[in-house]
Amino acid sequence: IRYFRNPVKAVVDAYNGRVWLYVSDPTDPILRTWRRAFPDLFQPLTAMPKALLAHIQVPLSQFNIQAERLRRYHVTNVRTFYNGDDVWSIPLEIYGSSNTPVRPYHVTVQLPGQQKPEYVLLLPFSPLGRANMVGWMAARNDLPHYGQLQLARFPQQRLLLGPQQVSALIEQDPAISYQFGLWNRVGSRLIHGNLLVLPVGEGILYVEPIYLQSKNNDLPTLVRVVVTDGVTFVMERNLKDALAKLVR
Repeated sequence: IRYFRNPVKAVVDAYNGRVWLYVSDPTDPILRTWRRAFPDLFQPLTAMPKALLAHIQVPLSQFNIQAERLRRYHVTNVRTFYNGDDVWSIPLEIYGSSNTPVRPYHVTVQLPGQQKPEYVLLLPFSPLGRANMVGWMAARNDLPHYGQLQLARFPQQRLLLGPQQVSALIEQDPAISYQFGLWNRVGSRLIHGNLLVLPVGEGILYVEPIYLQSKNNDLPTLVRVVVTDGVTFVMERNLKDALAKLVR
């Protein structure tokens, strides 16, 4: 892909087909050419109705491509880049009962250096061939920072657990493992939900929902939420109770 941008948001009236084009990146060179040719066709993003503006998101397809490129092109040292000594990968997680690559997920968090929570698209990274975590990247969705990417890289001397490692440690916790064993023996199937890696202050919080699926019903039910800071593991019926118990 030689050129991949997201400078315009198109809104279409589903009743009459009318189209509005709102500019989110006025610096884009191709868009500048179009605006000179059709000056009345484009409006600034701030002109979008507030009801719509509150729901704009960075396209998932664009974020996936940026994350894939970042796995190698985060390196700034020429020799390290040439030797391929610092290549990243998308970490694995236990989803259901199998290991799958982590997919980007939307969360509302307070990013480092910011004063209030915001809605972001987030994805963690691991070193190639290893399970620990080296950083995460977030795409910001709220104005005036819409479309901005923020990358957090962890110090090499600080070993942080990756999603797959955390899921494995959850199953090794004696109290949690005992409860999992009971559920799996009563005609039900235990399902690990997507494990979320959340930046909180200067640390990381891991959150994993646990579902139970009856053999006679294909619809899983949320039964527990597991939270951990990588050291203490807590499982409660809801996130609020789990967080309260974790910070006691």
